[in-house]
Amino acid sequence: MPPLDPTIRQTELRPDIQIHLADGRVFEAPRNTPLRRILKHAFPADGNPLIAAIVDGVLRELAWPVTRDVHVEPVRLTDSDGMRIYSRSLSFLLIAVAAELFPLAQVHIDYSVPHGGYFCRVEGRRPLTDADLGRLKARMLEWVRDDRPIERKRYSLDETKRIFIQRGEQEKVRLLEERDLDHLHLYELNGIIDYFYGYMVPSTGLLKTFALETFSDGFVLRFPRREDPTKILPPRRFTALREVFTEYGRWLALLGMRDVASLNATIRTNRIEQLIFVAEALHEKRIAEIAAQIANRRDQGVRLVYIAGPSASGKTTFSKRLSIQLLANGMQPFPLAMDDYFRPRAFMQEQYGDQVDFDSLEALDVERFQDDLQQLLHGEQVTLPRYNFFTGVREDGASVRLGANRILLVEGIHGLNPGLMPSDPATTCFRIFVSALTQLNLDIHNRVSTTDTRLIRRIVRDAVYRGYSAEATLGFWDNVRRGEKDNIFPYQEEADVMFNSALSYELAALKPLVEPLLLQVRDPRRRIEAERLLALLWWFNPCETENIPGNSILREFFGGSTLRDYHPILPDTA
Repeated sequence: MPPLDPTIRQTELRPDIQIHLADGRVFEAPRNTPLRRILKHAFPADGNPLIAAIVDGVLRELAWPVTRDVHVEPVRLTDSDGMRIYSRSLSFLLIAVAAELFPLAQVHIDYSVPHGGYFCRVEGRRPLTDADLGRLKARMLEWVRDDRPIERKRYSLDETKRIFIQRGEQEKVRLLEERDLDHLHLYELNGIIDYFYGYMVPSTGLLKTFALETFSDGFVLRFPRREDPTKILPPRRFTALREVFTEYGRWLALLGMRDVASLNATIRTNRIEQLIFVAEALHEKRIAEIAAQIANRRDQGVRLVYIAGPSASGKTTFSKRLSIQLLANGMQPFPLAMDDYFRPRAFMQEQYGDQVDFDSLEALDVERFQDDLQQLLHGEQVTLPRYNFFTGVREDGASVRLGANRILLVEGIHGLNPGLMPSDPATTCFRIFVSALTQLNLDIHNRVSTTDTRLIRRIVRDAVYRGYSAEATLGFWDNVRRGEKDNIFPYQEEADVMFNSALSYELAALKPLVEPLLLQVRDPRRRIEAERLLALLWWFNPCETENIPGNSILREFFGGSTLRDYHPILPDTA
């Protein structure tokens, strides 16, 4: 037997632990010290506060006690996870303070609004006035100055149900009854106990930047954007967006869908087929209404329809269904792809180098696009371009001439950008904004993000049609979102109409398709995002997709669309 290594010996457990940072620094502290206390020494206070941390590849709250040596990466407010935790914690602060000041009010966190914020409303009392919101904000700021703790505690399922029954939050009770649980972790702030589907900051002192504003029949809780965590952006109108959410709320009421618990009950009692058919009929009704609006504008000279929207909004299927409805109104639509006007890839790289942004308006040959439009609208023959995405160059496509009854349908992310419009868009253009504006929330305090709905759609579509893994899609999603914020969302209120492509049942249908893809993610950072989406989907009962109609927008993402190869009858080509 070889001799034992004298450098190795048994010892006692060290009373201290070490955290190792990516920059090579190492900090030591007593075992069970919360992350927040240690990281305060490593990262001095600045305008971009620490919100959480990634510990050995796992997202952790700052209140997490460190029990072993670990590698730590800070999560700041400028990170997507940091902003989610910040806005969630701020919502809890709002709910807890409102419970103190307005005990009869039940606060609902409804949906996100442009430039950082949530539209909220109250039930059980009249809407909050400016004076009410002034009191609410002042009290919230007091709690921020007090730096009150937000504590995470374990409760049994029966204890949790009793808490929510006493508060009259039956939707949370019904949702919990669907799941096989023996306990939950709830959060407590100033005696108010609630459940949130995600982490919190450790105390209110981190929630310094927010605003409250009255709007319509509710109010807006505003918070900073990731791009500038030090300030609240000026308010922007979102009247059209509000109307879309109001309409969708009426649809949900018609379908009996108040929340995810309602959807789960529909699936469990085998009523999902009826829900699918009615939801799809409401989509078709809205598309028919938009086609009729376009037909009514023909006498005013409208021959050009722009269709814009963010990634995975269902623009392609919407455009084809709109084409059919336009034909039914006696018009002959002709599709024009904005992507065919991309500048050559080599030219863009020569002009912008590593900073090239293929989502910017500069990536399009706007002059050529506008020239072609004018010639087509004047009945002249035009040789259209066709962009080759493999070679990165434009090639010649078909030569076309439009008849007097033709109407151009132009789909692309820049469809609402004023820089792309003719000189008088009000009389020549009809502009449509398409997005999946989810409003079927988990419960009154836990919203389902519109962005998450589109991301789940995108993951499924990329796997089915492009051969991309979920890990790859998650890897470039931040860049996609950045392009949307710069090039799409600033102009959404300029649309003549908005079309909400969300379907009340879609996450239940996409769940069995996307879960296997998310479970394959291995990269540590992407895995955090995958696990977050899996945790959201866990609350949904799955449903079969066989009853989803072939022309459904949802078919664009998982296959079986009867419109995939559909094209309106083309004009004569020369």
